[in-house]
Amino acid sequence: MKTTALITGASRGIGRATAIKLAGHFDHIIINSCHNSQALLDVKKEIEKNGAECMAYTGDIGDYNFVKNMISEIIEKYKKIDLLVNNAGISYVGLLTDMTIEDWNNVIRTNLTSVFNCCSLTVPHMVKEKSGQIINISSMWGLSGASCEVAYSASKGGVNTFTQALAKELAPSNISVNAIACGTVNTEMNACFSEEELESLCNDIPIGRMASPDEIADMIYLLYNSPSYLTGEIIKIDGGYL
Repeated sequence: MKTTALITGASRGIGRATAIKLAGHFDHIIINSCHNSQALLDVKKEIEKNGAECMAYTGDIGDYNFVKNMISEIIEKYKKIDLLVNNAGISYVGLLTDMTIEDWNNVIRTNLTSVFNCCSLTVPHMVKEKSGQIINISSMWGLSGASCEVAYSASKGGVNTFTQALAKELAPSNISVNAIACGTVNTEMNACFSEEELESLCNDIPIGRMASPDEIADMIYLLYNSPSYLTGEIIKIDGGYL
């Protein structure tokens, strides 16, 4: 039977690398980006080169109605979703006292509400099939918290406990739910840091460098192929930082 994977936040970074990686192993790949339609189309071309059929959706994954329409179209066309990778995310670097309520809501909406939206609308179809996997992309800061990244840390901490709780609900239906808590990854999300700041950060990482998006994509694929008994785990990949 043909397989289908949905990856959110797939126009760049971890999402892009994951979508292209999975294209060699899934028949259908669905990708999403909030704003960057052209970059998303470029990813779509790469996916199709690897032999998978691809659907691309530009829109806010934090918008419940947008996600509802997207999932409905996917199910109508492909009947099921075998793998959901909740990757969409943004950061905010700065003091909490400098953060506006709009900034806070934007981070929570993008990083945490989006996970609720995608899971709540995908899970009923997985339960019907009695199969499926959900992989949430989290952060090491969701485990310990980071100074000047309070909202980001809170949102990723929420993703971690969301993962553990949902895993318990869905285990009887043979659906696994896990999260990958990434360390510093070499993506555009870190463009706010200067070269000197990034060098200092890398010096604090025992392995001495940032992870590449491809390494996280490899981890996602390994997790997808792990035993079904593995569920409710927060798997840390941070170069030994924490």
